[in-house]
Amino acid sequence: MSENFNRAIRSFVLRQGRLTKGQKYALEHLWPRYGIETNNEPLDFNTLFINSAPITLEIGFGNGESLAQMAKAAPEQHFIGIEVHRPGVGRLLHLIEEYQLDNLRVIHDDAVEIMKHCIPKQSLDCLQLFFPDPWHKKRHNKRRIIQDEFVQHVHSLLKESGTFHLATDWKPYARHMSKVMEANAHFQNCAPSPFSERPEHRPLTKFEKRGLKLGHGVWDLLYKKI
Repeated sequence: MSENFNRAIRSFVLRQGRLTKGQKYALEHLWPRYGIETNNEPLDFNTLFINSAPITLEIGFGNGESLAQMAKAAPEQHFIGIEVHRPGVGRLLHLIEEYQLDNLRVIHDDAVEIMKHCIPKQSLDCLQLFFPDPWHKKRHNKRRIIQDEFVQHVHSLLKESGTFHLATDWKPYARHMSKVMEANAHFQNCAPSPFSERPEHRPLTKFEKRGLKLGHGVWDLLYKKI
């Protein structure tokens, strides 16, 4: 692994925000059941879920609504979400209880650190990264999570033919994502052009719906490990 990847990449700006009563309740009472405590040791997925099934990991699930919908629509699969913001974690825990989801677990931590220390190699069927911070200003572009070293690490965590699914609503970042992914010989684009149509299994978020109404574009990229 390169020195750059080890240098604490951040895909977020830490804004914890205020917790609602529901989020506080979820963090206090639902975390012990659905939360994953990490200790820099590889996770044993067989102990986290009641059976063996394909596993999707999502980095930065926001308020969790999209991830909860995906887990609800695919009970035959397992999902793990990582989010650094406590309000989002609390919201997703609430949704897990509301939808009675036994196939979804939550990690409250920095995704890059979890990926480096806690996700076993070649263990994921899919890794999702939707709407990461685009770091708009040119001098901040180097902070973008999608860099060569990060993508190579994603490759090491995916099973053979596993999928890396990205999405952004910032066109310059979409071009950057495409450039980085196309330069990696260990991934193959699932679409004939740089960008894919949004697959049906990825629900539209409220933020995304609002943007589309305003005429903003959204770009999905799906790549398969080869």
